[in-house]
Amino acid sequence: MNEIKLTIDTADQIQFWGANNEHYEMMKAAFPKLKIVARGNEVKALGDSEELKNFEQKIQLLVEHLEKYRTLTPHDIHGILGAKASEVPAADGAVKSNGGGGEVIVYGNHGLMVKARTANQRKMVESIGKNDILFAIGPAGTGKTYTAVALAVRALKNKEIKRIILTRPAVEAGENLGFLPGDLKEKVDPYLRPLYDALDDMIPPEKLKIYLENRTIEVAPLAFMRGRTLDNCFVILDEAQNSTDMQLKMFLTRMGPTAKFIVTGDVTQVDLPKKTQSGLHNALRILADIKGIDIIYLNGEDVVRHKLVKQILKAYGDIQ
Repeated sequence: MNEIKLTIDTADQIQFWGANNEHYEMMKAAFPKLKIVARGNEVKALGDSEELKNFEQKIQLLVEHLEKYRTLTPHDIHGILGAKASEVPAADGAVKSNGGGGEVIVYGNHGLMVKARTANQRKMVESIGKNDILFAIGPAGTGKTYTAVALAVRALKNKEIKRIILTRPAVEAGENLGFLPGDLKEKVDPYLRPLYDALDDMIPPEKLKIYLENRTIEVAPLAFMRGRTLDNCFVILDEAQNSTDMQLKMFLTRMGPTAKFIVTGDVTQVDLPKKTQSGLHNALRILADIKGIDIIYLNGEDVVRHKLVKQILKAYGDIQ
């Protein structure tokens, strides 16, 4: 059995080990084959030489992350410790890669590694490579929108497409929209905020501002899609359960020859006015057998928000 001793060379020991040693426990859980003991700024590990080498590399990456970004969260710990050696960001922010993609979809801001974290999210990643239209259907918190935006950002960074278009139905629009303050953009932006939030995680603020200004990334309400041909772009329709049958048909028929479409929705949360039927139900029924269109259903096992969200969804009957 081999042994190594490491000195944790960072001023913020509390941040590194976590409150109540939370981060330390995560490190031990990530390397169950090693015996790990930490005291102060030193950590000792015993075990197989290859495992020790991997452990040393990951500890160094955690230290570099903390020194560079002045923060180290459980999410950061999970991302770095769970990544393969070919997937971890280098200290300068570049990506070390020798062809291994793994489950990392895109590298975001502050060292964030956006990954497919559940089986059905991984199916989304695999499906969009084989199909041009993907429906991702599931309850709140299953990561369907976030994963879809990550796939779009990846395609843009890899220059597979020239534009990203993100759209949602503004279901509270119509007469009420006119009473909101501001111009049209200021009126509809609140409905599109979740899409902006995902972009904020994945693209540096200055670059995102430029992308939005030159319309490399366009975020717009569904009504703005009418009459357009959307080509050489990655298009996401979010909250599709709030679109009518005609709206969804209109959206899907905007597709150009080299476009990718992802439609996300939660059939348990339809906000349309009473007596107005969601077009999503019909689309899922009549499009299910068309080659090139895939439908993935996410469920309670895919909920990646706070652990209470799953219990809340169970209480409301949205998941089993």
